[in-house]
Amino acid sequence: MKTLIRITVNHEERELAIEPNMTLVDLLRDELGLTGTKKGCGLGECGACTVLLDGKPVNSCIVLAMEAHEREVVTIEGLETDEGLHPIQRAFVEKGAIQCGFCSPGMILSAKGLLDQHPNPDEQDIRKAISGNLCRCTGYQKIVEAIQSVATGTK
Repeated sequence: MKTLIRITVNHEERELAIEPNMTLVDLLRDELGLTGTKKGCGLGECGACTVLLDGKPVNSCIVLAMEAHEREVVTIEGLETDEGLHPIQRAFVEKGAIQCGFCSPGMILSAKGLLDQHPNPDEQDIRKAISGNLCRCTGYQKIVEAIQSVATGTK
């Protein structure tokens, strides 16, 4: 039996009938076509599916879609504006923090969650904020440098 939920995704209000056991990642990818949110481990371990739920990073593979009822979700697609890429997205490109790109949406949203709460983090704060996001390509240093460049406003 489907349940009706109201959810704001990337600043757009939606009303959807969903199965009670549907995860947020499946709602985003399969129902809304927002495939920037990656489905990795399905266990909340890799961080590829990280989105912002009411401004806080969550692993959308372990959050039931019903838990997002009357809440706000931001995905990687929701960061870009008419002016272009979000500064964090731009920094990832400019600093070479993107290799295969599979982890990038989750990393970027974890970074956004951090910077929204703590605009001037040190390296340890950044590493802690992205500690739930696994990357097999970059070794993390360029990711940390990209986030630091946004925090400090350096190019």
